[in-house]
Amino acid sequence: MSTFVKPENALKRAEELINVGQKQDALQALHDLITSKRSRAWQKTLERIMFKYIELCVDMRRGRFAKDGLIQYRIVCQQVNVTSLEEVIKHFMHLSTEKAEQARAQAQALEEALDVDDLEADKRPEDLMLSYVGGEKGKDRSDRELVTPWFKFLWETYRTVLEILRNNSKLEALYAMTAHRAFQFCKQYKRTTEFRRLCEIIRNHLANLNKYRDQRDRPDLSAPESLQLYLDTRVEQLKIATELELWQEAFRSVEDIYGLMCMVKKTPKASVMVVYYAKLTEIFWISNSHMYHAYAWLKLFNLQKSFNKNLSQKDLQMIASSVVLAALSVSLYERSSRASHLELENEKERNLRMADLIGFNVDLKVENREMLSRSSLLSELVAKGVLNCATQEVKDLYHLLEHDFFPLELAIKVQPLLTKISKLGGKLASASSLPEVQLSQYVPALEKIASLRVLQQVSQVYQTMKIEGLDQLIPFFNFLVVEKVIVEAVKHKFLALKIDHAKGVVQFGDQGLESDVLRDHLATLAENLNKARDMIYPPRKKGSKLGEILPSLAETVDREHKRLLARKSIIEKRKEEHERQLLEMEHEEESRRLKLQKGTEEAEQKRLASEFEQRRNQRILKEIEERELQEAQALLQEAVKGKRRGKKPILEGEKVTKQTVMELARSEQLRERQEMEKKLQKLAKTMDYLERAKREESAPLIEAAFQHRLVEERQRHEHDQQQEVEISRQRHDGDLKEKNRLARMADNKRIFQERALQSRQAEYDRIRAQREEQIRQELQARRQEREIMRKRKFFLIEEQKRREREAREAEARRIAEEERRKKEDAERKAKLDEIAEKQRQRERELEEKARLQKEALLGRAAEPPRPYEPPAGAHPVEPLGAAAPSPGKYVPSFRRGAAESAAPPPEQPDRWGRQDDRPPQGGGDRWRSSGDSRGSSFGGSSRSIWPSSRIPPRR
Repeated sequence: MSTFVKPENALKRAEELINVGQKQDALQALHDLITSKRSRAWQKTLERIMFKYIELCVDMRRGRFAKDGLIQYRIVCQQVNVTSLEEVIKHFMHLSTEKAEQARAQAQALEEALDVDDLEADKRPEDLMLSYVGGEKGKDRSDRELVTPWFKFLWETYRTVLEILRNNSKLEALYAMTAHRAFQFCKQYKRTTEFRRLCEIIRNHLANLNKYRDQRDRPDLSAPESLQLYLDTRVEQLKIATELELWQEAFRSVEDIYGLMCMVKKTPKASVMVVYYAKLTEIFWISNSHMYHAYAWLKLFNLQKSFNKNLSQKDLQMIASSVVLAALSVSLYERSSRASHLELENEKERNLRMADLIGFNVDLKVENREMLSRSSLLSELVAKGVLNCATQEVKDLYHLLEHDFFPLELAIKVQPLLTKISKLGGKLASASSLPEVQLSQYVPALEKIASLRVLQQVSQVYQTMKIEGLDQLIPFFNFLVVEKVIVEAVKHKFLALKIDHAKGVVQFGDQGLESDVLRDHLATLAENLNKARDMIYPPRKKGSKLGEILPSLAETVDREHKRLLARKSIIEKRKEEHERQLLEMEHEEESRRLKLQKGTEEAEQKRLASEFEQRRNQRILKEIEERELQEAQALLQEAVKGKRRGKKPILEGEKVTKQTVMELARSEQLRERQEMEKKLQKLAKTMDYLERAKREESAPLIEAAFQHRLVEERQRHEHDQQQEVEISRQRHDGDLKEKNRLARMADNKRIFQERALQSRQAEYDRIRAQREEQIRQELQARRQEREIMRKRKFFLIEEQKRREREAREAEARRIAEEERRKKEDAERKAKLDEIAEKQRQRERELEEKARLQKEALLGRAAEPPRPYEPPAGAHPVEPLGAAAPSPGKYVPSFRRGAAESAAPPPEQPDRWGRQDDRPPQGGGDRWRSSGDSRGSSFGGSSRSIWPSSRIPPRR
C-alpha cells in the first residue's frame, strides 16, 4: 500500500503511471489514498483526485472500485461540501453513458464496414467456421463483445449511485434524476429484467426509510418537496412499466403511489392524479377487471371536468362516452356465486383493496358489500350527468341495453350502433396526459352483453324456441360461441335454460328435479320426517353404571378443572382487553381534544397573520400613493419650467396625480409629433418640385453628351481593328519562315522518338513479367498456408471430439457404478430395518409378558388384557412354552440356558457375510460377541433396542 504525504503527490504519481500505460497501478494508488484514514478532511485537491479516479474506473470498467471510492468520499464531504459529491456522481454517470453510446456506435460502424483480406475468397475460413459452430451473426457477436459489457457497467453505475444516495436528504433531487435516467435506460433498450430489479431496489429503499427513522441525514417524507420527488419518481416508473407492458410491475407501482399519497393528507396535483387514473384504466382493462376499469374512467372524467379548463366539448364527449361504454361492458352477473368461504373472503379483501386504489370507501358490512356494482355505477353515471355528456350513439345503446324491451329486435338495433361506435376515438387534443381513446375496444364485450340481454328477454317471453331462430336473433356470433355464453350464464345462475340438440330446441325456465325450489322442498321434507321419527320412536337412553363412571371420574374432574382454569384465564384476558380498550378510548379522546385545541390555535394564528398581512398591504398601498403623488408634483414642476407658448396651463390648485401629468405629457408629445409630421410633408413636397425641375433641365444635356460619346467610340473601334489586322499579318509571315527553317530536322526527330519508345517498352515488359511472377508465388504461398491451417483446425476439432467422447463414457461408467452402489446400500438397509423391527416386536412381547407375570404375583385385580394384535406385515411370535428355537432366531436370556442344555444349536452360516468369494473381515465376530454381551438385558428394559450405529454393515 503506497502512502503519500500530500494528496497532490498521489495525483501526480497516478498521472505518471497513466502516461506509461500502467492504469491498474494508478487506480490502486488513488484507491489507497481515498480509503486511507489520513484523507478524511475535504479539500479541493481531493475532488480533482476523485474525478481522475472515476475516469480510471470507467475506462477499466471497475464498478466495485468506483463504489468503494464514492462511499469513502461521501463520508468525507457529507457534512462539509455535499455539492462536490453531487458533481462527482454526475461526472461518473456522464462518463458511463458516454462510453456506452460510443460502444454502440462502434458496433454499428463495425457492422457496416468492409473487411476483406483476400479478394479471391468471399469469406475467410475463420469466419465460416465461427458462423457454422456459433450459429450467430456478426452483429450478435459484436454486440456481445462491445456493447453488452458497457451496458452492464452502465447498469451497475445506476445501481451504485442509487445505493449511495438512498439515505441522503441533501441529494434527493440527484437521487430522483438518477432513477429517471435508469428508467429511460430500461425503456430505450427494452431491459425488462433490469426494470423489475430497479423497481424492487427503489421499493426497498423506501421501506428502509420508513423502518429506520432514527438514521442521520435521512430524507423526511413528511416534507412536501421530498414527497413530491418520490411521487414523481413513482409516476415515471408507472409510465415506463405500462410502455414496457409489465402489468404486474405497473400494478405494484400503483400501490406504491397510493402508499405515498396516504402518508400525507394533502391531495397530490391534478396532473399526477390524471396520470394515476389513466394508467389504472389500462391495467384494469388488461386484467379483465371491467368494474374497476369503469370506476377508474369515472374518476378520470371527474378530474378532467373539474381541473382542465382547456377541455373542449368534443374531448369531454369522448371521455364521457368511454365512461359509459366501460360501465356497460361490466358483466351482468357475479362470478363468485358458488365460491367457498375462503374464496369469498379473498374476493372481499381484493374488492376493498381495489376500492382504495381507485378512491372509493367501501364499508366492511355484509349489507354494503355490493357497493361497487354495475347497477350502482350506472345509477351514479345518470345522477351525475355523465350520460348526458356522451354521444347520441352511446345514449341510444344505453337505453337499449338497460331499459328497452325488444326480445326479437334488440340485437338488430344494437349492431349498427356498435358499428358507429367502433369508428369513434382518437387522440384528445385538450387532454395530452390521457391515453388515446379507442371506443372499438369495448365492442366485443358489448356484443356479449347484448347477447345476454337478448337471451334474458327471450326467456321471459318464450318457453321453447328453435336453435335456428335463436341463432338468427344473435347475429354477433355463431351458435358455438352463443352456447359457451349460455353455459357460463347458467353456471352463475343468471339464466335458466336447457339446449336439446336432439330436438333442436332451447327450453327456457327451471324444469325437472334440478330446480332449486324442488331441491329445497325435498330437503325440508327430509328434515320433517326425521323429526317425526324421533317423536314416534325416541332414542333409548342407556342407564349409567357406577362401575363405568368411577374409573373415569378422576379424568373428568381433571378435565373440568382445566376447563375452569381456561375459562378463568379467558375472563381475565377479556377484562384486560376491555381495560386496554378503555385506555385507548381515553387516549383517543385526549388526542382528539388536543387536536381540536391545536386547530383552534392554528385558526387564531392564521387570523392574526391575515390581519397583519392586511395592515401591511394597506401600508404598502399608502406608501405607493404618496410616492406617486411626489412623482406627479415633480413632473408638474418640470412641465411648468418647460412650458412654451400656446401650451395649456396646469392649475396648481387642482389635485394633480401622476397619471394626470403623464396623460398631459403624452398628449403634448402627440401634438408635437403631428406638427413635425406636417412640416416634414411640406418639406418633402418642396424637394419633389425642385428635383423634377432639375431633371427636366438636365435631360437634353445628357442626350447630347451620349451622342458625342457614341461617335468617339466608333472611331476608336475602327482604328483598333485595322491595327490588329496588320499585327496578325506580320506574325503569320514570321511563322512561315520558322517552319521552313525547322523542316530539315523532321527525320532526326522521328528516329529519336522511335528509339525512346522501344527502350521504354522493353523496360515495361521486364517489370511486368517480374510482377506477375511475384504475384503467382505469393498466391501459391497463401494457398499452402490456408491448406495447413485447415488441416490443423480439423485435427484440433477431431481431438476435442475424441476427448469429449471419452469424458462422456467415463461419466456414464461412474454414474452406473454409483447407481449399483446405491442399490446395494438400499437393499442392505432394508434388510437391517426388517431385522430391527423383528427385534423390537420380540422385546414388546417380552415386556408385556413380564408385566402380566408381575401383576399376577402382586395379586392385583385388573381387567383381562386384550389380545395382542401384531402390526400389519409382522411375523407371529411363538409362545414361551415353545420348543427349542430354530436356528437363526433370537432366544431371550431366561430361556437361553434351557435351550443350550437341551441341545446346542447347529452352526449356522453368517447371514450378513458377503455372497462373493472375497475373504470376510473382522466385523462379523465383533458383532456376534457384542450381541451376546447384550442379550442379558433384553428381558427387563424397553430401551434395549439395537442402535443403528451397532448394526453390522453389509459386505
